[in-house]
Amino acid sequence: MEALTRDLWVLIETTDEGKARNVGLELLNPGRRLADAQGGALVAVVIGSNTEDAVKEAAAYGADRILVVDGPEFQHYTTEAYTDAMYALVQKYGPLTMMIGATNVGRDMGPRLSCRLKTGLTADCTAVDYDEESGNIAWTRPTFGGNLLAVIMCPNHRPQIGTVRPGVFKKGDRNPDNHPEIIREDIHVKPENIRTRLVEILAEAGAGSVNLENAEIIVSGGRGVGGPKGFELIKELADLLGGEVGASRAAVDSDWIGHVHQVGQTGKTVGPRLYIACGISGAIQHVAGMSGSDIIVAINKDPDAPIFNIADYGIVGDLFTVIPALIREIKESRG
Repeated sequence: MEALTRDLWVLIETTDEGKARNVGLELLNPGRRLADAQGGALVAVVIGSNTEDAVKEAAAYGADRILVVDGPEFQHYTTEAYTDAMYALVQKYGPLTMMIGATNVGRDMGPRLSCRLKTGLTADCTAVDYDEESGNIAWTRPTFGGNLLAVIMCPNHRPQIGTVRPGVFKKGDRNPDNHPEIIREDIHVKPENIRTRLVEILAEAGAGSVNLENAEIIVSGGRGVGGPKGFELIKELADLLGGEVGASRAAVDSDWIGHVHQVGQTGKTVGPRLYIACGISGAIQHVAGMSGSDIIVAINKDPDAPIFNIADYGIVGDLFTVIPALIREIKESRG
């Protein structure tokens, strides 16, 4: 379809309780810059049930306009209901660009929506920019197993759609005095058109207590940790700092720690204030998931480890000597 506006849309994912998930609020931050660059409004799209809290948060984080679809059939995500609602909105308002979180929801709905709209989709992006020469959005994503970064554009079809990993961008400043235009659309999906239903939620063991995306401090272990015992030391340091435990893919694949702790291209993308990488070599697949951290501290006994190339502070030494020393120093400094 032809774009009817120059607007940029951000999907604000909601919880079953109608609250906004962080990923959509994060995307409003780069969305502001990109919407201004392409000469349109920044529009938040909220789909869910009892969404007033999500609408307030989308307003506070800078949306110019909010499109709201609220109904009981949207309490739990289903492909049919959400795709039908989003398709109806796009047909009516015609955005130029759409940004969706690369979550379970976004990775399911994005391809379905782009196929129905006969447009392109760039999935799992780690950076987004505006190409002034062509007027297209430049979507950056890892490719070839994370060994290369590809910049992809969609010049011939609209809207341009991309899914962006949670944690890649930080939320902007919250302004509760922002009062955008709110448009409530009366869109409903018949039950017979929804072919799936939520039967039961099975939580992965330990998943509920791990919140890497929102952590201010993360202590991660890699192959150099040596095994599950090594992660006990990592956890001791993380607990002392009030942080979370992360891990590289090598450690997870070795069954030393659960996948919910994995940071990197095939794990979580994080951006804490402090990231401590212990026994992690620094492969590009891991770096893609944590390079946005404010401060990176690397502990590795190999002075040539690639992780030192991006670290703000590097400690060359055995982590089983360095970390206990750090723990002692922190405890002593706290009396």
